[in-house]
Amino acid sequence: MTGTPVWAQLAYLVAAVCFVLALKGLSSPKHARKGNLLGAFGAVLACVTVFFYAELDHLVWILLAIAVGSVVGAVGAQRVQMTQMPQLVALFNGVGGGAAALVALLELGDIAGAGEEVGGFTLAATAFTIVVGSVSFSGSLVTFAKLQELMTSRPVVFPGLPVAFAAALLGGVVLSVLTVTDPAVPTGVLLALIGLLLGVLLVLPVGGADVPIVISLLNAFTGLTVAAGGYVLDNTVLLVAGTLVGASGTFLTKLMAAAMGRSVGNILFGALKGGSTLGAGVASDRPVRSAGAEDVAILLGYAHKVIIVPGYGLAVAQAQHTLRELVDVLGERGIEVGYAIHPVAGRMPGHMNVLLAEAQVPYEQLKEMDDINGEFKQTDVVLVVGANDVVNPAAKTTPGAPIYGMPILNADEAQQIVFLKRSMRPGFAGIENELLFDPKTTLLFGDAKDTLGKLLSAVKGL
Repeated sequence: MTGTPVWAQLAYLVAAVCFVLALKGLSSPKHARKGNLLGAFGAVLACVTVFFYAELDHLVWILLAIAVGSVVGAVGAQRVQMTQMPQLVALFNGVGGGAAALVALLELGDIAGAGEEVGGFTLAATAFTIVVGSVSFSGSLVTFAKLQELMTSRPVVFPGLPVAFAAALLGGVVLSVLTVTDPAVPTGVLLALIGLLLGVLLVLPVGGADVPIVISLLNAFTGLTVAAGGYVLDNTVLLVAGTLVGASGTFLTKLMAAAMGRSVGNILFGALKGGSTLGAGVASDRPVRSAGAEDVAILLGYAHKVIIVPGYGLAVAQAQHTLRELVDVLGERGIEVGYAIHPVAGRMPGHMNVLLAEAQVPYEQLKEMDDINGEFKQTDVVLVVGANDVVNPAAKTTPGAPIYGMPILNADEAQQIVFLKRSMRPGFAGIENELLFDPKTTLLFGDAKDTLGKLLSAVKGL
């Protein structure tokens, strides 16, 4: 980095290493907390370092902005519920993309004002940061609105949407080329506006369980814009951090798409041809077999092996602590108990892992889908708590179903299945689950926390 003292470059190197190690730590629930703290330390180190060697204009405004942002971030992190974590991730991601776009616009202004000859690659990186950062910002706001139910979570499609998207994309390419050949602030502003429009048009047709996957994709976009911004600013630590986020976000998007049994292209544009992971969402009035807490307690208390399938409903009810107590009591009775974690259970990757870790559930009890699917045939009781789509046999048996082709947990292979549900309302994909009507299935209706409390008391009384 030109003009940067050696000590500052070393500090940036330490920060970059912290980011790499943080990403490695976050790959396992056991080390996730340390990884998160290490990444935060690296970010603080990188931000503080610049104050000790650079000549900064508007220092008071910079410090004021940092103070305001720190307060908002701290208060938001303390108050956000676990069920709202995906929305928070979407907001943070959008802010990162928007910030990168604004910085690139300012740099474009400096380039245009100086009138100096600038390399084409630098100008291309500037245009890329502006347009993709704007896409990430507006797209993330739409995903936030969908998850927060400020707007419908169903795909929003209107006549001419493909044409509008194609026209906006073409406009973005043309303005990007103009930014490289004749850099000017008005062109950059128009490019940012086109990016904002593209972000909205990209996310509107996405619905149902696809929304968290789009959050991951937009996160990759933000990482790439930060990396490009690092090149424009000649800042290595931004380049490293952005590349890490972009690469990990891309891999995560592909892994989540694979867990859904679909391609990224189908997830983004499937609704345009009638495909989406969202059905009609109508509650069924077909008869089911239901029971009380005492009957289900007998099933659990005298089983040899039980598998718990957690889902978003567990997070909504904040019942993870009660569930852990129930599992502990079953374990004291000599019953083998494990948790089956589907890759897309909840509203974001690792949602169930984080939720159960918060309740001090031992890591060795958490088993990924591929590791536990072969155990269901030897399982006496599967207890499904707030999950639906991840155990829906339609993914294997019903071509044309929104989730057809998605790998699922083989709960239907167990001897008995118990669903804890508030009502017969379908899951996030909005389609009926035939497993609810299976002769082996028993439904226990009610709030998950209240129901698990009754189950806990009943099992203790056996």
